[in-house]
Amino acid sequence: MKADILLGLQWGDEGKGKLVDVLTPNYDIIARFQGGPNAGHTIEFDGKKFVLHTIPSGIFNPKTINVVGNGVIIDPYIFCKELKNLRDSNIKVEENLLVAKKAHLILPTHRLLDAAYEMAKGKEKIGSTLKGIGPTYTDKTARLGLRVGNILRKDFLVKYNELKERHIKILKSYQFDYLKHELDGLNLSAYEEKWFSAVEEIKTLKIIDCEYYINACINSGKRVLAEGAQGTMLDIDFGTYPFVTSSNTVAAGVCTGLGIAPHKVGEVYGIFKAYCTRVGSGPFPSEDVGEDGQKLRDDGNEYGSTTGRPRRCGWLDLVALKYAIMLDGVTQLLMTKADVLNSFASIKVATGYTLKGKKLDYFPFEGSYDKLEAEYELLEGWHTDISKVVNFGDMPEKLLDYTRYIERQTGVPVKIISVGPDRKQVIHL
Repeated sequence: MKADILLGLQWGDEGKGKLVDVLTPNYDIIARFQGGPNAGHTIEFDGKKFVLHTIPSGIFNPKTINVVGNGVIIDPYIFCKELKNLRDSNIKVEENLLVAKKAHLILPTHRLLDAAYEMAKGKEKIGSTLKGIGPTYTDKTARLGLRVGNILRKDFLVKYNELKERHIKILKSYQFDYLKHELDGLNLSAYEEKWFSAVEEIKTLKIIDCEYYINACINSGKRVLAEGAQGTMLDIDFGTYPFVTSSNTVAAGVCTGLGIAPHKVGEVYGIFKAYCTRVGSGPFPSEDVGEDGQKLRDDGNEYGSTTGRPRRCGWLDLVALKYAIMLDGVTQLLMTKADVLNSFASIKVATGYTLKGKKLDYFPFEGSYDKLEAEYELLEGWHTDISKVVNFGDMPEKLLDYTRYIERQTGVPVKIISVGPDRKQVIHL
């Protein structure tokens, strides 16, 4: 048995949460392998809407075990708020939620550092979610971080205060007023109080050696799906650096984020929107800043589930999509939000770039710094409501044409099309 992977192929917000939820009945274990509370995975069913930030999207299936892997970073305060929201909706988490001992902790001062760094960048800011992601991964790489397993040790408070004091020295050097700055409406002292209370709650959960657990499950024939956060184009190495997240969002991140050897990876599900969006700063060659871009934003309700910020919107970028497919080894494509294109008589697709007068069919290093002008092909839209279509045979011909066009361009089959936010609004091809 091998572990399958599900991840985003664009700049995040592709609809990973919904499709993990759709696929969960086929798996015994759903495991998050990177990222933290900067993620926002939205799932809707039975008239209810849930937004998950750290907990895997398989949590709504009582028969599925959910693992927060060692590559994930956890803010105990945010994590336990998420637990409460699930419990308030009668979702049981105690029996089927496991947390890796080696997952790193986001301290309150990590969030303050995030705000200080972003403020210092001024016009060059990257559009951070201000959840402390970057500073936490920085401490992890610098071998300074605290992990979930540390909360079970007697010297935890000593280690916490040592790291906190280190952070405060940095904050003072930025002349950042860390005592007055608020985190979710709380000052540092109040946030710390709730943070430590949440640490005590995490102690009551099942804390595991993730790498041994996942490999034992795979070896015993259990079906494992690794769930990614953010998107391939935000990968710390291969994304549009420096406007990226702080972890490896590509398929290779599963190996380090869960402790799985490369030969134990099976199917790779790549999720992409029928168009493109991006939050925050950074390159976006197919962005539409006109009426069509605003229409995509309004019809697609393109506002961040974590930040609430309006997303930048534009057309499907096949160059970037093929780049992501190459990096991830995608074997199956899953297209989301096709219904957002319902009212467009024609649809643009970016098939190449021009950079300083030179035509390109690949995403270059310079694309992170110099403006890429997208070159488009125009396709005919289906111009009809597809939100109630669930059978392949009922698909409008032009939607089928759009899907087949993408398959020909990428060389990868499209297996699922999402046509609405509810878990039932999917077409299986």
